[in-house]
Amino acid sequence: MSVRGRSYRYVGPAELKAAVRPDSGGYRIGSAADFGSWVAERSAAELAEPFTFVVGTDGVLRLAPRRSEHVACAGGGMVLGAGELSFVREARRWAVGEVGNHSTGYCPDVSSWSAVARALDEAGLGRPSGFTHEVVFRRCPGCQECNIVREDDFVCVFCGSELPEAWNVDSVA
Repeated sequence: MSVRGRSYRYVGPAELKAAVRPDSGGYRIGSAADFGSWVAERSAAELAEPFTFVVGTDGVLRLAPRRSEHVACAGGGMVLGAGELSFVREARRWAVGEVGNHSTGYCPDVSSWSAVARALDEAGLGRPSGFTHEVVFRRCPGCQECNIVREDDFVCVFCGSELPEAWNVDSVA
């Protein structure tokens, strides 16, 4: 775990990571000025949709269109957080309306919120006090499939085995 929090490596389909170009990656939002430049180039239609985001191991927010793969947004690297977020205009400033950790490529734990919150603060964005949509990921110790836990039912949907209470998707990270 880094001083900024746990880092997550990509655990999704290998062919998606193999397709990432070295110069790819989401738009880097390290400050309010970066966000101002980025948002000025977005259309109203784009801003009406959520965006794919990652927080790199450098603690910086990166944004990409919603249907982008998180691994491409991250340039293939490790992240401190990943998911989707949407923006709203509040009192003449931009804020995050909704934010969640739904990324089946990185499967970040809900504890990744602290890294996401820091990155949003650095970007000068108002934000909620936590994820507005939390996804709980667990790997089944029996069949090794990755699961999304729903309604606190820690049972593998693939084989019926009990899922652990603690995050375990990638023991290497």
